[in-house]
Amino acid sequence: MSVVRIVSYNIHKGLSALGKRESVQELRLGLHGLRADLAFLQEVQGRNDRSGTLHEQHQMLAAALRLEAAYGRNAVYRHTDHGNALLSRFPILSHQNQDISDHRLEQRGLLHACVAIGRHEVHCFVVHLGLFAGSRTRQVAALVSRIEEAVPPGAPILIAGDFNDWNNVLSDILVRRLEVHEVFATAPRGNNVELPRLRDSVRMLGKVLRGGEATPWRLRASLASPPKLGMGNELLAPRPPRTFPAIFPWLRLDRIYQRGFSVRQASVLYGRPWTRLSDHAPLLAELELP
Repeated sequence: MSVVRIVSYNIHKGLSALGKRESVQELRLGLHGLRADLAFLQEVQGRNDRSGTLHEQHQMLAAALRLEAAYGRNAVYRHTDHGNALLSRFPILSHQNQDISDHRLEQRGLLHACVAIGRHEVHCFVVHLGLFAGSRTRQVAALVSRIEEAVPPGAPILIAGDFNDWNNVLSDILVRRLEVHEVFATAPRGNNVELPRLRDSVRMLGKVLRGGEATPWRLRASLASPPKLGMGNELLAPRPPRTFPAIFPWLRLDRIYQRGFSVRQASVLYGRPWTRLSDHAPLLAELELP
């Protein structure tokens, strides 16, 4: 049995939430403290001709954390490019980046990497979907097609990233077609962490704006909401947690889906230092692979 710690994080190109300050060095320290085995990162700058400290962020983070790295370039500009990256404590056997851009205004990619975990080959997908509902639907269809064509039936799968799916309409497609499950939906009660209610978020925002410590940067635990029944008395899975914006978490944008694993715990990281590092809050999950 292998226990795997997984992080999914939109790192905002190594810049603070408002984009006014470089945060990639602090990000390195934050990720080091999490002891992640696999980090699914979005908005990673592979090239920055104007700032050496923002250049090749996947390589810098991988070297500092002693992990292997795979990078998929999606958006290309005159002086920079950025995309998705997978950092892995396990050997990366292969990786390929697929262009799933739906229109010229948004350049999106799907990074597919195969890693060796024990006797298993685990297929990892780092995704960052579009801002428009129609684009997201077509991009998820491309993801499903790739997995159905390239992944052996029953093989372990991890899909993580920024889905921009604030209405949570894509999960049903993934569960039905791929038999994957969102980690918060299957985490033991009491281990998964929901972000604060509105009044708590307002209190946290006020403390951050005053320069105070909103919460320790450790994980903050709370009991999950009890399961609810649908109209047909079927058990409804908990909604994914709120992750955006990190300073005032309200929208449910980020996901980790798994197949073939058991979920030991799933958590959201918020408060310091995460509110200073990016506009998203990271997800952390601990999974078991038989």
